This record gives sequence, C-alpha cells and structure tokens, in this order.
Amino acid sequence: MNFVQKVIAAKCPICEQEKVFESSGNILVLKAPKMNEACGNCGHKYETEPGFFFGAMFVSYGMIVAELGALYFVVQYFVSNLEALIAIMFGAIILTSFTNFKYSRLIWMHMLTSTDKQID
Repeated sequence: MNFVQKVIAAKCPICEQEKVFESSGNILVLKAPKMNEACGNCGHKYETEPGFFFGAMFVSYGMIVAELGALYFVVQYFVSNLEALIAIMFGAIILTSFTNFKYSRLIWMHMLTSTDKQID
C-alpha cells in the first residue's frame, strides 16, 4: 500500500490492521474525533512522546492553505463581494476542521513512524 492509501485507510502505521480513531467526530454537535491510545492488534502506542502531534499542527496548516487556495479559485468567479468571499472561506475552515484534525495526525504519524519494527 502506498502512503496516501495508508493515510486514507486510517489504520495503525505498523500493522495496518486496527483503526487509529475510535470515532470520526461530528461537526454538528461539536464532538471532536476520538483517537485510540494504542493499537489493539500490535500494541503500538500512537503518541510516542509528549507533544508528538505538535507537528501535525503544521500539516493541518498546509492542508487548510491548499483547501482555501482551491476554494478561492472556484468561488472568485461567482462572488464579487470581498466580505462574502471571506465568510465563505471562514465557513470552509469550520466545516473541514475535524477532518483536517484527523488527517493531519494520520499524515504526521505515518511520516514519522518506522515500519521496521517487529510485530510480536
């Protein structure tokens, strides 16, 4: 499986069997995605050290910049009012926040986790 498929599958970066997230969250009730502490299959601890997911914040920033850039090029032809354009972009940030949270952590984890570990 390639990197993108591994991230989209949202499975353990070591054994690729268990889901990393217990729940996907729900934007409508403001319930954030819940992440498991460790893999139920191989026992790999996802947060290997305190602050491990600090770098995922930068991945999330890159994701939102790419999303807003694409949205801008699509919406600019339909909206001529700057305030409306800003409101649409702010709405997009809110609507994609939980998805960005989840996938930025997955990208960060898969980038920094070595799959050379032995599975017992």
